Amino acid sequence: MSISTTLRRIMLVGAVAATAALALSGCGAITTDAGDSKAGFQLADYIQKRVDEKKPLRIKLSYHDPSLAFATPISAGMKKAGEEMDADVQLIGPTGGDAAKQVSELQTLIQQQSVDGLAVSSASSDALKPVIQQAYNAGIPIISFNTDNAGSKQMGFVGQDLKGSGKSEAEQLVKTLGATTTGKVVVFSLDTGAGWSHDRFDGFKEGIASASGLEVVGPVNVGNEPSAAYNTVESTMSGQSGVVAIAGLDCCSTTAAAKWVADSGNTGKITTVGFDLLPQTATYVKDGVVSFTISQNPEKQGYEAVKVLVDYLKKGTKISGVDTGAQFIDKANIADATVEG
Repeated sequence: MSISTTLRRIMLVGAVAATAALALSGCGAITTDAGDSKAGFQLADYIQKRVDEKKPLRIKLSYHDPSLAFATPISAGMKKAGEEMDADVQLIGPTGGDAAKQVSELQTLIQQQSVDGLAVSSASSDALKPVIQQAYNAGIPIISFNTDNAGSKQMGFVGQDLKGSGKSEAEQLVKTLGATTTGKVVVFSLDTGAGWSHDRFDGFKEGIASASGLEVVGPVNVGNEPSAAYNTVESTMSGQSGVVAIAGLDCCSTTAAAKWVADSGNTGKITTVGFDLLPQTATYVKDGVVSFTISQNPEKQGYEAVKVLVDYLKKGTKISGVDTGAQFIDKANIADATVEG
């Protein structure tokens, strides 16, 4: 290797944001992300070639279960970003939240070099960490969205602070009940084994700790099939006494719990709170069955996930996290809220 070639490669490493200079390197673009463990990411040659040739970038969002209603606004945001940024976008993932199928689908994309940027919402954080590393090692920019994969090789996270949102839910619940209220709070989740559920429940436990008279029961797994979820809520509640509140950790456990509260004549007797704003949830808020729900802006999650990856590839913009926030929705502001789904 000549001295001039060596100097040029050294300059390329230093000029992280200079995409024109990066295009001169036969080894692909090199950048440094937040966190020392991700320093020296090397973009795959085939992706750099597509960027240089100004071809539409192939961005895939792998959602842990596209059959969920929550996936609808995510897809809408993703498509909006794709149209604005001339990107070929697609929402993929395993129906039913099968982690093994999600891993297999991602491995196929990596092996076939059929993707230029990946955003992953994992069915299981532990199961997805190895394939996230595979994508990273293969030179594919990869981020997480909706569910964080902390400790993996993800280059950023787009979504709500899950632990923080769980804590906020509990703190608001305590305010709604009153700090001196005593009794049980039953917590439901559509997938208690998922990383997002663990994070949100950990936050919930922290937030509820300020009310010494409240006893947390759960989380109880309900699954994502509506009738089965309802039956689980019904059977769980039949075995409990002294319940003053129910908390859902997600869209589907919230609607299942709210339906049971309404059907059993417990509206106004058992305070019910949850997450997301599906059409059914919005109705329950209006009817006073649900005291409040927390929106995590799924359309923004889909939009920002695409934008972060496209900006990185086209402009050399450093990948960083995007907090899509947490908005409390109750009777007072439901008229102005955006329904998710």
